[in-house]
Amino acid sequence: MSEQLDSKEKLAEIEKEISYFKNTLAEASEVILDQDVTRYPIFVVHKDTIEMGIPLIDRNTQDSKWSVNVSSLEEFATKQLITAEKVEDFRKVYKNPLTHLCLFILSDLGANFIFMPK
Repeated sequence: MSEQLDSKEKLAEIEKEISYFKNTLAEASEVILDQDVTRYPIFVVHKDTIEMGIPLIDRNTQDSKWSVNVSSLEEFATKQLITAEKVEDFRKVYKNPLTHLCLFILSDLGANFIFMPK
């Protein structure tokens, strides 16, 4: 039980650290939606170099522990991070992108989806 609590506390701490970039992420989300790039933007939050999405925030230039890349449900499906059978399930739990940001956090806890209010 305490291990689960530790995980929740760690995720809450990561979410707090990312909240400093909330306005940048919200603006990027609006542009993505306005330009019909995707209806399902996903912000990949990471510390390492990854081959996913388009870099938005680089931790080395932003005095941050985290980098953020912009991706989409379509890219996650293409790269089979979300299997074809699970795409519809993901769409059902995906929160309104006008009010929430979808974060895919890669950390020492593994990979976790979080929906953060804008």
